[in-house]
Amino acid sequence: MRVAVLLADRCQPKKCNAECEAFCPPNRNGIECIVFDPKNGKAIISEPLCIGCGICIHKCPFDAIIIQNLPSELETDMIHRYGQNGFRLFRLPAPREEQVVGILGQNGMGKSTAINILSGTLTPNLGDYKIEAAEWDDILSTLPKGQLRDYLTEVAGTGVRVAVKPQYVDHIPKAFKGQVGELLSGVDERGALAEVAVDLGIDHLFERELPKLSGGELQRVAIAATLLKDADVYFFDEPSSYLDIFERMRIVKILQKLAENHRVIVIEHDLAILDVLCDLVHIVYGTRAAFGIFTPPRATRTAINAYLDGFLKEENVRIRDKPISFQRGHTRAEGIGMPILEWGDLEKTLGEFTLKTEKGTLHETEVVGVVGPNGTGKTTLARVFAGELEMDAGWCTMEAKVSYKPQHITAEFPGTVREWLDAEIGNSWHVGEFQTRVVRPLQVDQLLELQATKLSGGELQAVAIVICLGRDADLYLLDEPSAHLDANARMEAAKAIRRTMETNEKSALVIDHDIYFIDIVSDSLLVFEGEGGKEGLAVGPLPLRQGMNRFLKGVGVTFRRDHDSKRPRINKENSQKDRTQKASDDYYYI
Repeated sequence: MRVAVLLADRCQPKKCNAECEAFCPPNRNGIECIVFDPKNGKAIISEPLCIGCGICIHKCPFDAIIIQNLPSELETDMIHRYGQNGFRLFRLPAPREEQVVGILGQNGMGKSTAINILSGTLTPNLGDYKIEAAEWDDILSTLPKGQLRDYLTEVAGTGVRVAVKPQYVDHIPKAFKGQVGELLSGVDERGALAEVAVDLGIDHLFERELPKLSGGELQRVAIAATLLKDADVYFFDEPSSYLDIFERMRIVKILQKLAENHRVIVIEHDLAILDVLCDLVHIVYGTRAAFGIFTPPRATRTAINAYLDGFLKEENVRIRDKPISFQRGHTRAEGIGMPILEWGDLEKTLGEFTLKTEKGTLHETEVVGVVGPNGTGKTTLARVFAGELEMDAGWCTMEAKVSYKPQHITAEFPGTVREWLDAEIGNSWHVGEFQTRVVRPLQVDQLLELQATKLSGGELQAVAIVICLGRDADLYLLDEPSAHLDANARMEAAKAIRRTMETNEKSALVIDHDIYFIDIVSDSLLVFEGEGGKEGLAVGPLPLRQGMNRFLKGVGVTFRRDHDSKRPRINKENSQKDRTQKASDDYYYI
């Protein structure tokens, strides 16, 4: 089975010489394999006539064509197709009673399409793009007996009540103008507003205007709005974004309790949270924007380890060239160089909040992870180091040149990604080593002809990381670089940051809440403690294990290492392992 996909947003027939048509072997023999749509001028590729030579892929100056061969047995598993050369989705995840089902995979693989089908807002066409939707009897007859068929029978019959938490919570203030209390009371179908607000710790936000909320506060409000709806099935798309680990663990408990009487599906890229939250996980793999294939459900541990290894044994498919590995207790204490930045007894007051620090040092080639509860001053300290804020007291050596990627990024550049990169970092991103180390792993090379203002959250984050690492600096400050990135992109970003610091002998300060990300990227930790919004204290940098122990003890969460993948895993609360590690004061097992 051959799949030919045209990425319409990249195809620019007015800027090329129709290389795909001119060099196509069937076309040169008089067979119209590639023609141009008279309506929009874009290429149309005939899959039956395509010989799979790949010449058009390499000749297209905008990388707008994807040709791939798939196993023939998938032909009967196609659920939906967007147009003749559009995206295809194969198979679906299955909601299950009294279980939290997770979805794990890269962005652009059809997770949103799957949710739209499962929620009943999109009726699949079974691959026949010429019809708007297939008949439900035909759809159900293609599915084997089981959880998915039973569920879709409900959707086709009486229907199911669905509640969906959207991925990008920062869009909420644009859609609803008003206070938090007004929003939540307007969607409260269960009469549980007071209980849900207390569970999520947002009862003090009712009189706050939505545009004035932080990312973490918006996330909790969005989760509350979803929980307040009276639904049969609940879908949560990236519920942990912007939340610190304490808040993430609180969400885990809430969603597991919800699943006792409802079906719950979660799309989550924080693998530590996915691991402790879900009963079963569907992996979705394929080629971004071309096709996505859902696997049958696996036990959560098995699914995550298979995803990290990059090989799906049951499907006999390799989804990654190299496994993602976690080094047990890695450290580069011997390899770090001269100090780049030193500080001591810093103080900064913003309104009712006060930040204080102890004495600290950042060295050449050192990557310092920054962890701690939201609202304790992590971003404030980064802005002090970046020169955006002046300290009120203390001392700091400010000779280092700084490159800063802020927490919240916007794309206001009026041009393409290529032009944006040229304007920000000049020719540095064209260098072969930087391309290999940063640009290609983050797949920014596939975004070059897109308009900067039309990038998704994950694409915008990837470009921002490239811009930050592409500047000539001594110290690189990255505030929540994992936000909106999928699990694979997070691991690639962490490796890109480490490689850049090691190669260029520079230093990085990385603020993040994803423990997997911090584990891969960090040599040491700067730990923030205190009460969110009131006071914060920065301690360190400390050795990785010492810093993690101090941080996790404050949260009350213990981690162990998976004996196969060596990845960190959260122990279930009050499990034997959890009690043993707490008794030995060993919260982070390396």
